[in-house]
Amino acid sequence: MKKRILAAVLAAVMVFSLAGCAGNKNESKDSKKESGKKTEIQVFIAASLNTIMTELAKEYQKDHPDVKITYNADSSGTLLTQIEEGYECDLFFSAAQKQMDQLEEDGLVVDGTRKNVVNNQVIVVTRKDSKTKVKGLETLKDAKSIALAGGSVPVGKYTRAALISIGKLKKVEDPATITTEEVSKALGGVEISEQDNVSKVLSAVVEGSCEVGTTYYSDTYGYEKNLDILEKVSYDLTGDVIYPIAEVKNDEADKAQKAAAEDFLKFVTSDQSKKVFDSYYFDTNVK
Repeated sequence: MKKRILAAVLAAVMVFSLAGCAGNKNESKDSKKESGKKTEIQVFIAASLNTIMTELAKEYQKDHPDVKITYNADSSGTLLTQIEEGYECDLFFSAAQKQMDQLEEDGLVVDGTRKNVVNNQVIVVTRKDSKTKVKGLETLKDAKSIALAGGSVPVGKYTRAALISIGKLKKVEDPATITTEEVSKALGGVEISEQDNVSKVLSAVVEGSCEVGTTYYSDTYGYEKNLDILEKVSYDLTGDVIYPIAEVKNDEADKAQKAAAEDFLKFVTSDQSKKVFDSYYFDTNVK
C-alpha cells in the first residue's frame, strides 16, 4: 500500500516537473520571439523626400534588419502640426527651416541633434506634350492652368517669394501669408489649383490636369521622360531651400527606440547618404 502511494506521489511529481519544463520551454520560445521583435521608429518627412528616403531606409536596413522605419510623408507644415498635437515622432525631416524653427521654439527638438542636410531648387515644369506658352515665372500668366502649393507648404512659400522678387507680387513680411487667390489675381486671373503638398503639384502636372506647376528639381527624378523643366529658379529669387533634420522628443520611446532614431539620423547625414542625395538632384553642399 505504501509503495502504491509512494509511486503515485512520484508520478505526480514527475508530471508536475514535466509540465514545469514545458512551461519553461514555452517561456523560452516567447522570450526569443520577443527578443527578435523589431525596434520601430517614426520618421516624419517632407513629401519631396519620400522617394529618396525609401531608398535610404532599404540601404540602412541591410545592416540593421532589426530596425523598422515607418515614414509619415506630407507637407512640412502639416507634419509640424501633427507633432505639436502629440503624434508620436522620433525624427523630423523638414523641407524648410521655418517649421523646424517652430518645433525648436516649442521645446520639442532634442538639443544638439538639428542638422542641415540638403539644398533644393524650385523649378517650373510642364508635360512634354503640353505645348505651353509659359517659359518660366515671368510668363506664368500665359498658362491655361497652374498647380501651386498653398503658402504653408515650403515650395508654395518659395514660389511666392520668387514672384515677389521679380515684381509679380507685392512685397510682404511673410510670403506664406499670400493667398492663392491673390496670386491668381496678380497673374491676370489665371486658373490655379491649390495643392496640399509638393507631390500633389507634381501629380497634377504629370497627369495633365494642370498645364504647369512649381515643384522641386529633386521631384523630377524618374519623370525625365514625362516632364520638361521650363525654368530652374535661381536661389537669388527664392533664397536657399534648406532641408533640416532633427531628433524629436518622444516620451513614449524606450531606450532601443531612441538609440535607433539617433543612429538613423547619423546615417542620413553620413557621406554614404550624401552620394544618394546627389543622385536624386539634391545639393549636398550645405553648411
